[in-house]
Amino acid sequence: MEILGNAEYSIEEAMIQSNGFSFIAIGRPEAAGCYCKINTYLKDVISAISGHFDYVVIDGEAGIEQVNRRVMEKVTHLLLVTDQSRKGCQVVQTIKKVADDLVMYEKIGVIANRLSPEAMTTGLDFGGIPALAYIPMDNKLASYDLTGENVFFLPDDSPICLGAKEALTKIKIL
Repeated sequence: MEILGNAEYSIEEAMIQSNGFSFIAIGRPEAAGCYCKINTYLKDVISAISGHFDYVVIDGEAGIEQVNRRVMEKVTHLLLVTDQSRKGCQVVQTIKKVADDLVMYEKIGVIANRLSPEAMTTGLDFGGIPALAYIPMDNKLASYDLTGENVFFLPDDSPICLGAKEALTKIKIL
């Protein structure tokens, strides 16, 4: 616990703070091997710092790793983001099945992102998981990503901003 306390201080020093947000990127090692110790440490760090913030957003890697390793053991909202691919829709269903056993969560939902016009009209199968937003391909977001511009400065009427607002409204964060 003493080591974790010292690490918490170092983690807080490593956070970037701007415009009312704090951000920390925690990567994975570049070497091969087991990530068990890193995932355990990450879970402890999230627990330790979460009490200092109104909201903590954990953007996990695509797939089931962080859920399966119990990095996110207790969350209020489990938001699963996918694209329109069949595999993506199947992965969110698998994540929910595993999360039902391993994660304590209050609400769950899917945000479908980067959708083609066809997918926007035909719908997608999430296996009964509520859809929070269907977001079409956002060329402005793609442009910002390409040039390294800050996405916080996207226009409020951009598809990604409208979709995020819709999802956050449905889960009663906004």
